[in-house]
Amino acid sequence: MQLPEDFKSKYNDLLGDDYQSFIDSFDDDSYNAFRTNPLKPRADVHLDRSRPIAYTENGYYGKVSGKTVEHQSGYVYSQEPSAMYVAEVVNPTPGDRVLDLCAAPGGKSTHLAGLMQNKGLLVSNEIERGRAKVLVENLERFGVFDPLILNEDPKMLSKHFPRYFDKILIDAPCSGEGMFRKNHEATKYWSKDYPRECAIRQKEIVAEAIKMLKPGGQLIYSTCTFAPEEDEQIIAWILDNYDFKTLPIKKYDGMVSGKPEWADGNEALENTIRLFPHLFKGDGHFIAKLQSLSSGKSKKIKHQTGNASTEVRREWKEFCRRNFQNDFYPHHLLEFGKMLYSFNPEIPNLNGLKVMRPGTPLGMIKKNRIEPAYALALAINPHDVKNVIEINDNQWDRYVHGDTITVDAKLKKGWYLIQCRSMNVGFGKVVNGTLKNFFPKGLRFKV
Repeated sequence: MQLPEDFKSKYNDLLGDDYQSFIDSFDDDSYNAFRTNPLKPRADVHLDRSRPIAYTENGYYGKVSGKTVEHQSGYVYSQEPSAMYVAEVVNPTPGDRVLDLCAAPGGKSTHLAGLMQNKGLLVSNEIERGRAKVLVENLERFGVFDPLILNEDPKMLSKHFPRYFDKILIDAPCSGEGMFRKNHEATKYWSKDYPRECAIRQKEIVAEAIKMLKPGGQLIYSTCTFAPEEDEQIIAWILDNYDFKTLPIKKYDGMVSGKPEWADGNEALENTIRLFPHLFKGDGHFIAKLQSLSSGKSKKIKHQTGNASTEVRREWKEFCRRNFQNDFYPHHLLEFGKMLYSFNPEIPNLNGLKVMRPGTPLGMIKKNRIEPAYALALAINPHDVKNVIEINDNQWDRYVHGDTITVDAKLKKGWYLIQCRSMNVGFGKVVNGTLKNFFPKGLRFKV
């Protein structure tokens, strides 16, 4: 592929003997990979899991289609293999408060949610509105329960979450050098000054993130670029200006340490890691894990409270009585627009924030009734639902296209959770032997 001459000259100087194999790797194909979803119950999943990835339990090399039951139902997520290691480095535990600050399109957030087992609080933020919409779609498809999804500038977030999070991931906007072979167009936006320009923005983001980290909390910084200005030099800047230490990261085959010589010889950078495409089965990545050494206590914040009206609560309770088992009844209810949500009571008051999703959509608020949300179908355990209907693959083809499906005329009228090969794919309403289709119009496709 055609690489900028300044790019080649720069890395010829930096990499020395490794330069030629590094440059040659850009002519190789990128690796495809996917993760299976640990949040979903067992189902008849058709995936080739013959090539597992060593550093993540649910990761595999291979390509998956977006037009399959497995993908639509959230049982699989396509993700570049280098990117998969970032959430593993974050290593959240169930119950943690975790912020994914630059989260779109959602690969790392979905991975974090799986590691957290839907326990604790995951806040996923994306500053660009269009990308934030994609983030919503992917988190809901994955069945993440009660995430807070925001569309905010880090400066605004730091005002609402002072010293709040146990772990913060900054997958920083960068010059994207590590993605050149996957996205050749990215080379057109690159210039020799671009990494320095990106580094200015990265420092601004990091400064705001640190305000949101609990004393003793962990900050994980990653990029998909090779540029020292955006990698080792950012970490060196954090160590020079804030009270942090780097933590060692386990290395797997092909992973190497960061380069202290690229940031004034700071030996703490040996704890960071680099994924070079000529050494590792994936695209370029940089990851660092830091721990705050500051002391003190987390600040108390004003939490969001439920605002659902008595009438809406009554309608929701009646809907649950008719359609769900007794052990499924979210009590933290929030009316947000025309939708009723379940929300995590640990979130701050949402006034002044650009909220994409305050939690999990439960249903559309209609006159004297609740119409169940598509996202709820993908998040709920089928054992919690009274009425479940199984469709075959051919019927699923019609379902995702928006067509109605003929069913047994003896089925009672009402809402049903629709499954295909035991995978939840949405809700439908049975009326006189017809399964009415409520698959969202904006997501419909033809197989």
